[in-house]
Amino acid sequence: MTSNIMPTYARQPVTFTHGEGAWLFDTEGRRYLDAVSGVAVCSLGHAHPAVAKALCDQAGRLVHSSNLYRIGLQEELAGRLCRLSGMDNAFFCNSGAEANEAAIKIARRYGHHRGIDAPKIIVMEGSFHGRTLATLSATGNPKVQEGFAPLVGGFLRLPYDTMEAVAAVDDPDVVAVLVEPVQGEGGVRVPSADYLARLKSLCDQRNWLLMLDEVQTGMGRTGRMFAYQHAGIVPDVMALAKALGNGVPIGACLARGIAAEMLTAGTHGSTFGGNPLACAAALAVVDTLERQALPARAADLGRRLVNGFRTRLGNHPGIAQIRGLGLMVGIELSRPCTELVGIALEQGLLVNVTAERTVRLLPPLILTDAEADELVDRLSAIIQACLDPVG
Repeated sequence: MTSNIMPTYARQPVTFTHGEGAWLFDTEGRRYLDAVSGVAVCSLGHAHPAVAKALCDQAGRLVHSSNLYRIGLQEELAGRLCRLSGMDNAFFCNSGAEANEAAIKIARRYGHHRGIDAPKIIVMEGSFHGRTLATLSATGNPKVQEGFAPLVGGFLRLPYDTMEAVAAVDDPDVVAVLVEPVQGEGGVRVPSADYLARLKSLCDQRNWLLMLDEVQTGMGRTGRMFAYQHAGIVPDVMALAKALGNGVPIGACLARGIAAEMLTAGTHGSTFGGNPLACAAALAVVDTLERQALPARAADLGRRLVNGFRTRLGNHPGIAQIRGLGLMVGIELSRPCTELVGIALEQGLLVNVTAERTVRLLPPLILTDAEADELVDRLSAIIQACLDPVG
């Protein structure tokens, strides 16, 4: 069958019809244990009743009115997120890339506010911030930038998790640092425990904004509602998306202090951002995360998975490292292993490989202990078979 869809994805040969919890079902009736969650999006699993009810109820009342008018659910969501995060205000959009775009614009306005004509933002090698031109330029992956020059200027790239490199910067035009608390696309790279705290301290000393891309790490995935809470800090700007709507497109850029004063009427906007339907879904997500203490559950499940994989695979010479934070788990092999995605799919298991050699697991936070153990057993067997082929 021919397709009229632009070939921007190397899609797997499967189409899903419905889901339930941690499971997806295809057109042939086969079921799959989903350890990807739509790339960290469906943290409450598939067809979650609270989200489904919120969407149905809201769709019957009002889907969209535009940001020309006040939106009650948007104001409620902003208040909930700010209370949970310690931030002052929020701008709502539709994706993580848009949330990071808003952060970049905040940093530039902040720079001009300080009289800097060409403000610069420090970004990190191995990072991923989106595929718009500005976020693509901020991303630390030459492969995804290829063919899109000229890139947007104003970014200074440094090694991730290396405070010495940041401290050595002597450029009066630097105004902010944009960083992921854990690099997801970069291979589930978890930085040193004191990395974010030291970054925040340095930013405060130099009047830089610390801007955290929590698009993948936020909303409970790492074992806290927001990953920076592990470090005991509060950033100046934070980008959210992915799990915020459990599959309904919504993103948010939150800010505090002087950063919260940078975007004013006419300086930024979004036609669909924060409409009633998306905000109803997001409020259902926040309610469920809090009511069921799912961030803490993610921490427990993450330890269970990492310990299980280390027991099964940790001594194998083909395994470079098993690491993670909460339900962001990476199994790094000593060689490229992209073929594992298709092999696992054939066996009813959905996984992802990133940075060529890291199996990335982002299962839903509602995973049961039995499902977690099944994931360890099935994936360990698949990896072992690939590392030790018969004949």
